[in-house]
Formats: sequence, C-alpha cells, structure tokens
Amino acid sequence: MTVAIVTGAAMGLGQSFAVALARNGYRVAGLDVADLGETARQAAAAGGDLLAVRADVTDAGSVAAAVDEVAREFGALHVVVNNAGIYPPIPFDRTTVDDWHRVMRVNLDGPFLVTRAALPHLRAAGWGRIVNIVSAVVFLGPPELVAYTTSKAGLVGFTRALATELGPENITVNAIAPGLTHTDTAARSTGAGGGFERVRALQSVPRVERPEDLTSTLLYVCAKGSGFLTGQTINVDGGSAKH
Repeated sequence: MTVAIVTGAAMGLGQSFAVALARNGYRVAGLDVADLGETARQAAAAGGDLLAVRADVTDAGSVAAAVDEVAREFGALHVVVNNAGIYPPIPFDRTTVDDWHRVMRVNLDGPFLVTRAALPHLRAAGWGRIVNIVSAVVFLGPPELVAYTTSKAGLVGFTRALATELGPENITVNAIAPGLTHTDTAARSTGAGGGFERVRALQSVPRVERPEDLTSTLLYVCAKGSGFLTGQTINVDGGSAKH
C-alpha cells in the first residue's frame, strides 16, 4: 500500500488532495495545525481513511515527530505533498520584515523541513515522490504578492535542484502550479469574488478553477509509474500563463 503525507490538509487544496489520494487507495496522513476532522470525514465518505497528525511545518521538532509517527503507524512512506502555504495580499511597500519572514517560513522552510524529515523513509522504501505545490504567480507576477511569488519561485528552484540530487535514488521531485483556485481560503483572501473574475479573464478556459481540476495531475505525478518525470513544474491554470 502506498503511503502519502499531505501538509496543510485541513482545508482548501490540501483537503481536496488528501481526500483524492484516499479515494484512490493511498494510505494518507494529513498534517496541519488546524483541526483535520472534516478532512477525515470526507476521506471516510470516499472509501478511504486519514491519519490526522497535528504539526507545524515551520517547527523542525514538530515536523520530525509527525513524519516519524506516520512512518511508524503505516510502516512506510512513499509520497510527500508539500501543500501548506500562506498568501497574504500585501503591497510591497507595506510588507514588513515580519510579513516577509512569515511567508518564507511557511512556504519555503516548511517544504524543506518536511522533505528532510521524510527523505530517510523514502530511501528505505526504495522509491519516492515529492510534490511541491507552487503557483502560476511565478509566471505572471501579479501585484500585491511579491513575498508569496518570491517564495513560490524559490520552491520551483528547490524542486529542480532536489530532483537532480535524488534522481539516482528513484525519488522524483516535481511541482504543480495551480492558478487561482476557488477554495474558502482563496475566497476570503480575494474578497467578494473580484480576484476570481480578474484571473478568469486571463484564462483560455473561461471558468473559475476548482480543486478537482488539479487532482488528476496530482495522481499522475504521485503514481509509482511516473518515475521518469522529475524536475518539472506543471502549470494547471486554464491557460492564463502559456508556460
């Protein structure tokens, strides 16, 4: 049985990813600082199950304990989905040093810490899939998201370099770049739907992106049979960035 960790699984894309993996036969652990009860209920309704693990991805000790708990509970670990992230819309000249550091801690330090903790278990399994959720903003550079765009561009670099290092060990590293996807979190951040309409106007596919638009790509990248795909950033944004 293939075992997967999804960070930021309590809501939004992370919740959809965790449920999709559970529905497709993965044993899934959701990591989050928030309550994972709803994700667990959805996973059960989809015919799977979810191990809920409370963890702060910015804290090395919390991450190490959480990953060890998953490997101990399931007996192995094969897939890591680094999804946890924050994207506060702040004009650059109002971005404080604390704002900047907070975005980098969650969006860059988090994937580093989770991947570092998971790597010995992937090596022990003999294969692995590391999937970093980035964003189409790295191709578009929208306003008021300088810190977020910088963090996601850094995660693309992390993906490429780590893919080179781990390829000989049958461990792939790829990134998925969603466009603005309709989740409760995104709706709160964009306010009154204006952001969704602005982004939709840029797309070739003229509708708002939904979490289910991304799950088929996730399943493809995570599959054991996708071992020749690595170092890639797969843009799934309805064609707003022709990358």
